[in-house]
Amino acid sequence: MIKTVPTTPYADQKPGTSGLRKKVPVFQQPNYAENFIQSIFDSLEGYQGKCLVIGGDGRYYNREVIQKAIKMAAANGFGKVMVGKGGILSTPAASNIIRKYKAFGGIILSASHNPGGPTEDFGIKYNIGNGGPAPEKITDAIYERSKVIDSYKIADFPDINLDRIAREDVGGMIVSVIDPVEDYAALMEELFDFGAIRNLISLGFRLNFDAMSAVTGPYAKEIFEIRLGAPDGSVRNFLPLPDFGGHHPDPNLVYCKELYDDMMSEDAPDFGAASDGDGDRNLIIGKGIYVTPSDSLAILAANANLAPGYSHGIAGIARSMPTSGAADRVAEKRGVGIYETPTGWKFFGNLLDAGMATICGEESSGTGSNHVREKDGLWAVLLWLNILAVRGESVIDIVTQHWATYGRNYYSRHDYEGVDTDAANGLITALREKLPTLPGTKIGDLTVSAADDFAYHDPVDKSVSQHQGIRILFEGGSRVVFRLSGTGTTGATLRVYIERYEADPTRHNIETQEALADLIVAAQEIADIKGRTGRDTPTVIT
Repeated sequence: MIKTVPTTPYADQKPGTSGLRKKVPVFQQPNYAENFIQSIFDSLEGYQGKCLVIGGDGRYYNREVIQKAIKMAAANGFGKVMVGKGGILSTPAASNIIRKYKAFGGIILSASHNPGGPTEDFGIKYNIGNGGPAPEKITDAIYERSKVIDSYKIADFPDINLDRIAREDVGGMIVSVIDPVEDYAALMEELFDFGAIRNLISLGFRLNFDAMSAVTGPYAKEIFEIRLGAPDGSVRNFLPLPDFGGHHPDPNLVYCKELYDDMMSEDAPDFGAASDGDGDRNLIIGKGIYVTPSDSLAILAANANLAPGYSHGIAGIARSMPTSGAADRVAEKRGVGIYETPTGWKFFGNLLDAGMATICGEESSGTGSNHVREKDGLWAVLLWLNILAVRGESVIDIVTQHWATYGRNYYSRHDYEGVDTDAANGLITALREKLPTLPGTKIGDLTVSAADDFAYHDPVDKSVSQHQGIRILFEGGSRVVFRLSGTGTTGATLRVYIERYEADPTRHNIETQEALADLIVAAQEIADIKGRTGRDTPTVIT
C-alpha cells in the first residue's frame, strides 16, 4: 500500500561538499529525512524498476533512516534495493556495489569523519550510477526541489530485518540484504598482491590499524587478520558503534594520538594506519614518521605499478587544489597528466570515467583510484602494504628516498573550527576584495607574486565551478590557500593551507611548522584571522 503524505519544505536542505549534513535532532524533525529523500527521487529520471543501493556507516539514526529510504524507494517505483547487513556499507564499498551490480544509484547515510551520537552528526548523500557522488547539477536540483516539496510517497509494510542476509519481495520490490564486506574484499584481492603481503607479515612485519569504532572495522578484520594473516589484535576498535565509542572518527594526529604515540615509541610496529567514520579517509604512519596525505598521494602514484592492478602504469593523477604539489612532480617525471580540481571527490568522477586519471587524492586524508568512484581508506593502506612488501624497505626509507628524488613539499593545514559563520564569510569576502592589490606586497622576506580565487574548468564536460578557494602565491613557489569547509554541521570551519617546496636534500629534516613559520605569520596577517574570528590559534593542525 502506497501512502502520499502531505509535508512542508525545510529551508536548510542544501547539500554541502558531500551531501546533506546536520545534527541528528535536525534529521529527527517531522518529515525532515523524508523530504530530502523524496527530493532526491524527484530530481532523477528513468529509475523505474531499477536497483538502488542503500547503506551507511552505522552511526546513530542510521537504521531508522534506512527503513524510511527502503519504503520510499518501493513507493517511488524502484524494482530492487540492495542494503548492507546491519545497515553497514562503507562509502567505497557502496560505490563498488553500485558499479559491480550496475545499480541506478545509491543513498549513503553518513557524516563521514564527523562525530556520531544522539546529539551529534548525521548525513544523507546520493551517488549516481558510476558509483560517485552526485555532481552539482543534481545536488542543485535536489536543493531546488526541497524548497517547494509538498508531499512524499512511502510504502506501508513492516520494517526489514537488516541483521539477516536474505532476499525478499516487499511492496512489489525486491529487498536484498547483503554481506557488506564480501564484494569489497574480493575487489581488493584483484588489485593487490595478497601473497606478497601475507609473506611480509609472516616474516614478522607488524601492523596496527585503528578502525576508530567505525565502519571499516569488519572490513579490516576480514582483510588484515583473516585473509592476510596479521595477528589477532592488529585491528583495534573494530566494532562499529553508533557513537564511535564517544570518539571523533577523523583519522588525524589529534584524534589518533594513541596510535601516533605507539608508532613513535621504541617498540613501535612497522606500520600504522587508521580510517574514518565511513571508511573513505586514511592516516598513514610509519615507525618514527608520519606521512602527510599529500606526500602519501605522491608516493602511492610513484609506486602504483608495484601492485598487480596498476602494473601497466597510471594514466594520470588528479588532486584537489589545496593538496600540495608533490603529486605534480611525480606526474611531470612520469610523463602523465596532472589535474587540479576543487575540493570534493565528485570533481574527480569525470576524469576517472574518461580514463584521464587513475589515482586521485585530497589533503584531507582521502586517496583513491579508478577502482571505485569514492576515496577509499583501506585501498590506500593496502597499496602501502603492497609497496612495502615488494620494495622490502621501511616507510621512513621510502619517504626519504622519495623526497631525495622529487624534492619535499613542506605542508600543513590549520583548521579554525566552529567559527561564527558571519565572521568566517566576512573574512573570505574581505580576502576576495583585496586580491587585486596583493601582488607585490611584502610580508617579512616574502613577496606575493599572484593571488586569485580558484575556478575550475572541467576538461570533460566543460562545466565551470567558481569560488573554490583563495590562493596567495609567493615568489619562489610557496603558497597559502584559504577556504571554508563544506563538511561541518556547526558554525564554519576556516581551513588555511600552507606550503613550501624544498629541493635541497640537506634541508628535508626541518620540523614542518618551523619550515613554514614565516608563511604561517603571513597567512594570519593577510587574512587578519585573529581580528575577524577572535582566534589566536588553530583548533587542529595537521
